[in-house]
Amino acid sequence: MYYTLFITVILTAVVLVVGAYVIAKLVGPRSYNPVKGEPFECGIPTRGSSWMPAHVGYYLFAVLFLMFDVETVFLYPWATVFNSLSANYGGAMLFSIFFFMLVLVLGLAYAWRKGALEWK
Repeated sequence: MYYTLFITVILTAVVLVVGAYVIAKLVGPRSYNPVKGEPFECGIPTRGSSWMPAHVGYYLFAVLFLMFDVETVFLYPWATVFNSLSANYGGAMLFSIFFFMLVLVLGLAYAWRKGALEWK
């Protein structure tokens, strides 16, 4: 029973993707000109090389932010079901969230210790 539902979802997804692609190819405008292939930034033509190195600190800071931001989002579902499940699974729920927070704090301490949060 579950396999038929799974296969139905997969087939529906494939049909919708292929259908959207075919409709876009049939209905979409076709304009091919050399300006389309030129690199630009914010509508202003570039001068010189577009391949400029960026400081790795920007990427590291962004990845750390996203990592902790996404992990923090996992607290919301836990908080919404806490009252309804705390009567039966109160101790296990508290242990799981404390373990989750411990992993977050250890990850933050590791990043801090390695100097990932220092802006140089």
